[in-house]
Amino acid sequence: MSARFEEIDWSPTPMGDISLRRRREPSTGTEVYEVKLGDEFLMSSLFTAGEVALSELGLAAAQGGELDVVVGGLGLGHTADAALADPRVRSLCVVEALGEVVTWHRRGLVPLGDRLASDPRCRLVQGDFFAKATSADGFDPDSPGRRFDAVLLDIDHAPEHVLHPDHAPFYEPAGLRALAGQLRPGGVFALWSNNPPSAPFQAVLADVFAEAEAHEVTFDNPLKGGTSANTVYVARARAGTA
Repeated sequence: MSARFEEIDWSPTPMGDISLRRRREPSTGTEVYEVKLGDEFLMSSLFTAGEVALSELGLAAAQGGELDVVVGGLGLGHTADAALADPRVRSLCVVEALGEVVTWHRRGLVPLGDRLASDPRCRLVQGDFFAKATSADGFDPDSPGRRFDAVLLDIDHAPEHVLHPDHAPFYEPAGLRALAGQLRPGGVFALWSNNPPSAPFQAVLADVFAEAEAHEVTFDNPLKGGTSANTVYVARARAGTA
């Protein structure tokens, strides 16, 4: 790329204007892809450790030789790509609310797009993750009521910092119980957060799930110097979830 900055795509959405940008990081010369929604930066290819850890930690807790997995939030594709790196994953359903983001991948506008769109195990589904999580039909539009071995969620900044007020009820006991009903017995729910571990949210997880823990994921931050951290919550559904 010769240009130092390029806006690859821009579209208005019900949640605000979304843009995909590409730039070179001056300190390293690295090519960086960024997604911005309204005035907020959603994600950057400069920082992917948390997204990768979400898949690795979540699937490490999953049981079984073959796994059917849901990823909530497509973004730049790092969580989905890390999930597909696990040889046990036989199917992956990636639920993304914004059709523009799905289109970026199908058109190959982001580095992982072609790989995700061409993997026969992976389906990109445009839809509202939170509505599907609380619906009897569930996540798979072709198989209503289908259950999964793991659900990996990376949409909001944190349970306490949501992108839209409609998302907030999901992180309360009723919303998480509905999500647990989408899992097979003993299935795993894992959640990325940009905030430090939250004791109140951990208490909600512990009330709904059989097991729950928070992992701090640290990574180098060349923009600020030193390291930064994300949190990955991992919870296991009760064995008798019906």
